[in-house]
Amino acid sequence: MLFAGRLYGFEKDLHRGDFACRGHTRLGRAGKEDRGARSRHRPATYDLVIRNGRIVDGTGSPWYRADIGIRNGRIAAIGKLCTPQCFAKQTIDAAEKVVAPGFIDMLGQSELTTLVNPHLPSKIYQGITTEITGEGGSVAPLNDALRQGASRTYEHLQIKPDWNTFREYFARLEKQGMGINLASYVGATQVRQFVIGDENRAPTAEELERMKTLVRVAMMDGAVGLSTALEYAPAPYAKTDELIALATEASRWGGIYATHLRNESGAVLTALDEAIRIGKEANIPVEIWHLKVAGKANWGHMPDVVAKIEKARAEGVDLAADTYAYPAWFNSFSAFIPAWAHDGGDAKLVERLKDPAMRARIRKEMETPSEEWDNEWEEIPGPDAILVSVVFNPKLLPLQGKTIAEVARMWGKDPIDTIFDLLIEDDAATDVAVFGMDERDISLALKQPWVSICNDSHGAAPEGLLGKEHPHPRAYGTFPRILRKYVREEKLLSLPEAIRKFTALPAQRMRLADRGVLKAGMWADVVIFDPAKITDRATFAEPNQLSEGMEYVLVNGVPVIAKGKMTNALPGKVLRGPGYDPTPQAANQP
Repeated sequence: MLFAGRLYGFEKDLHRGDFACRGHTRLGRAGKEDRGARSRHRPATYDLVIRNGRIVDGTGSPWYRADIGIRNGRIAAIGKLCTPQCFAKQTIDAAEKVVAPGFIDMLGQSELTTLVNPHLPSKIYQGITTEITGEGGSVAPLNDALRQGASRTYEHLQIKPDWNTFREYFARLEKQGMGINLASYVGATQVRQFVIGDENRAPTAEELERMKTLVRVAMMDGAVGLSTALEYAPAPYAKTDELIALATEASRWGGIYATHLRNESGAVLTALDEAIRIGKEANIPVEIWHLKVAGKANWGHMPDVVAKIEKARAEGVDLAADTYAYPAWFNSFSAFIPAWAHDGGDAKLVERLKDPAMRARIRKEMETPSEEWDNEWEEIPGPDAILVSVVFNPKLLPLQGKTIAEVARMWGKDPIDTIFDLLIEDDAATDVAVFGMDERDISLALKQPWVSICNDSHGAAPEGLLGKEHPHPRAYGTFPRILRKYVREEKLLSLPEAIRKFTALPAQRMRLADRGVLKAGMWADVVIFDPAKITDRATFAEPNQLSEGMEYVLVNGVPVIAKGKMTNALPGKVLRGPGYDPTPQAANQP
């Protein structure tokens, strides 16, 4: 029983109808039990009690056996709570099962698909209970130009973007309900496009002030920090000083700077230097998303990346990273095209791909090794390493799940011409999986104590609109795959350490003080599973397959999975950053 902030051991004696205390008995002058104390020491009642579980609490400590009592969405007590019986509306017998905090996805991309399917089965069957999203381009702020630019995406997902600000978007989420908790960064690319569009130029002083104002308002609306995705145009057009100015504004409101580095291949160390500089000059914590060294020529350089991060941490830079631990990344196919060719947006890119002279220039740059841009064509062994995953043009749907080498043979074209023509046919909207990483680098990154886990994919479902896509298997399998492959089979990580990377570590990074650890007072985001059975089923050939082994997943104390089945509950919450101002007038800030 939780009483006055401490755990006491009172039991109901069903035969006598009173209470026996397993600890010290409080005595009156006559040596009898103090009746006043007895009346005060009522048995604790809970909404739900998880019994007999092997608690892996998220801190990295070894497991221990205990019950967990949940009340009003929070953990009320941990201990031996069920002797001789539980005073609970519901009990779950977790004997011989692991009970752990819900998993936190450090980069989830579900800001739009949660409006399509708020249950997000691909997430909850992995044990994900909280997602952080907003990679460079964020769901807000929006204006008419940005809506028009993303109209293909909204049409594809059958969404009406009826918000302008994060405050309005979060209100829509809360009205609708969602299966997991969600937080979002404000994207540096988003505010750049809001103010100056897709042009390849620096902002004027007045434009930069407008961009900083948008960051400030987003932070007051509840964004958790500033993000960049510096590989994808128009993001590469932003110079470091511009990013420092925006990150400094986010820092004033307690935010974090998260980044897809400007280069993840031959110039990855230089890109890390930029992120470290931003962290220092903006006085802001830095999170490196999906840490990797891309491209066969760069394989084996992860020790250099780790050493640079360790050095920065030793010098006082609050720098950490995350990974999804697969050998292929997943991104926009248009990233294969040099950044200059994106100037003016996708329509201009398609025009250039149709122009023979421009096409020849782009081909030459793709075939020329360079550290001036993240040249993905030079990072792969060949066209069989590119898997077509998501297309928007219905005529191209038969190509999903095929490699560019296969498409080139079907079309009777050279692989680079195939890339150009596929982008033209799909208005530069195609997504692809790209095989360009080495397992030794992946493993080394994964085991670093400051590396947490990201899914880097939007929430999906095997059926319905979202089931028509051919996503990266990480969308369905990241967290269970790590438990299967790197914990159970390869023993690269211990179970407590893997759970720490899934829970307490990301909660610490995101300043989620009331999540990520199983402890009294925390929100009851909880997973229950058999560590011998948890597994991923999604593959690159057949990605739309739910992971298996999660027996229960609780979000804010409510089961979204019970006995291995989805409950269709929507108990998720919007998690707002430390700069959030709940007062109505905050929504009217310029």
